[in-house]
Amino acid sequence: MSDFEINVEGHVYAFDSSTIDLCLSVFWWAEFRRTKGGIKLHTLFDVKTSIPTFLYISNAKMHDVNALDLISYEPGSFYVIDKAYIDYKRLYHLHMQRAFFVTRAKDNMRFNRMYSNSVDKATGVKYDQIGKLESYYPSRDYPEKLRRVKYYDCEVDKELIFLTNNVELKPTDIAYLYKKRWEVELFFKWMKQHLKIKSFWGTSLNAVKTQMYCAIIAYCLVATIGNRLKVNRSIYEILQILSISLLDKTPVREVLTKCDYKNVKELKNKQLIISGF
Repeated sequence: MSDFEINVEGHVYAFDSSTIDLCLSVFWWAEFRRTKGGIKLHTLFDVKTSIPTFLYISNAKMHDVNALDLISYEPGSFYVIDKAYIDYKRLYHLHMQRAFFVTRAKDNMRFNRMYSNSVDKATGVKYDQIGKLESYYPSRDYPEKLRRVKYYDCEVDKELIFLTNNVELKPTDIAYLYKKRWEVELFFKWMKQHLKIKSFWGTSLNAVKTQMYCAIIAYCLVATIGNRLKVNRSIYEILQILSISLLDKTPVREVLTKCDYKNVKELKNKQLIISGF
């Protein structure tokens, strides 16, 4: 996409999960905690196209890191993950597939610095180091070199330490890639707010999965329409315009380009009023 700020040949994926709470007395199969039920939506999100490329629905008890075993890694692509997914054996498997990862370093990580690259501290980069893991089990699970980048994010006034197996990109590009992880968070937020997957029509596991897949298909269709028609609107805007234009015979391209979204208002009444009664 033209608005992607760095030149990366492969895909850039953000991987994360979101827990959807369910009433245990109704959804008895979704046991999560003693008095609470839930399911998890594990999503691999392509941040260049804003399209989810892999989805897996599991019981909420499933640990996030186990979902890494379900992914087929693409050589040359980047996988951006939170530090909750750090498992050095799994990251080394990703590395052996000739793919790249970007994550946050754990606070207790012991890192043996071998050498440092020169940095421009005016860009926010504090250091850019190459080294190896020091502790016995992490160094056994990931025996090769890693890159550690410390970056000051002025937007949140916080210093962040990133860990990656890519040594070619600029340190500021590593920070930018991790920032794009927020795209998958926005995807979860958008689904929960606008596709109403918190209220289900059925109570069985199959019914819940079917409704969630329908919501995701709707998202993908809207994103595809926006991409093919080159519409400069967000997916939410496109969905809102289409929702009020279902009976309009105007061509879709014209509806999406000429409609003034600022004047689009959702109906507050749950039921239409029939005049004459």
